[in-house]
Amino acid sequence: MTMATDQSLPKKIAVLMGGPGSERDVSLATGHGVSKALRSLGADVVEVDVHDENFALPKDVDLAFITIHGTFGEDGQLQEILEERGVPYTGDGVEASRAAFDKILSKEKFREYDVVTPEWEVIKAGQRPTISVPLVVKPARQGSTVGVVIVKDASELDSAMAEAAKYDRKLLIEKFVSGRELTIGILGDLALPILEIIPKGGFYDFNNKYPFLNPQAGGGAEHVCPAKIDPNKTKQIQKQALHASGNPFVLEVNTIPGMTEASLLPEAAAAAGINYVDLCARIIALSRARAERSRR
Repeated sequence: MTMATDQSLPKKIAVLMGGPGSERDVSLATGHGVSKALRSLGADVVEVDVHDENFALPKDVDLAFITIHGTFGEDGQLQEILEERGVPYTGDGVEASRAAFDKILSKEKFREYDVVTPEWEVIKAGQRPTISVPLVVKPARQGSTVGVVIVKDASELDSAMAEAAKYDRKLLIEKFVSGRELTIGILGDLALPILEIIPKGGFYDFNNKYPFLNPQAGGGAEHVCPAKIDPNKTKQIQKQALHASGNPFVLEVNTIPGMTEASLLPEAAAAAGINYVDLCARIIALSRARAERSRR
């Protein structure tokens, strides 16, 4: 299922990693993995540790491969800077990145296109939600579940609000929906095999997502891929994921998913016969096609 070969890759690729946000360590792990994969395909790779908007790029770079998760890397800021500099990049464009990263904008898009998603409201830090418990409190603009708190008892609400407010003044309150947690990677018009996440404890938070960053925390999760779901239901869910709609509740969209040793996208791709190196090449091919369409 390989889509690209070393002949089709840009000659010089800058892998942008790190970033100023809370997911910096995860991004560095992703960036090093992507760099190794691209070098194995014969690309001239330059690793760029980004701390702020003043990062330097070699003048002869043909493509920026973005591996910065969360704030700055995934929210449209970095994409806008690269467009101003005239440097092609991987992933979605400025507006799509901005909408997907902002949980409130995503919810508004879901509502606009009749995507089934849990009941929700937007409040400012310090306000009280009108949605009754159980509920989920989410900062509007954070990734990797940073600042996300599930509230199952009213007595836990104040501390949950205070935790989320550390990261954003605007909070998304969502009705808690109990069920299996599934993730579906999308590569162009291909929906990858469904992956089910079964956390070792609690929910799929930062420690359970990236146990290698904090082994003492005892985090982690079991991944089942392909998920044990009826074949007809599997096709239905994959189709719905492509359109971000349907009976399953859609929680959010991730435009730059992790590609570390514990990440879900490489695992789902492998289940579809796409190895890590091929996945990196495919991301580049799809990104170049997206850029080409936007120029028309």
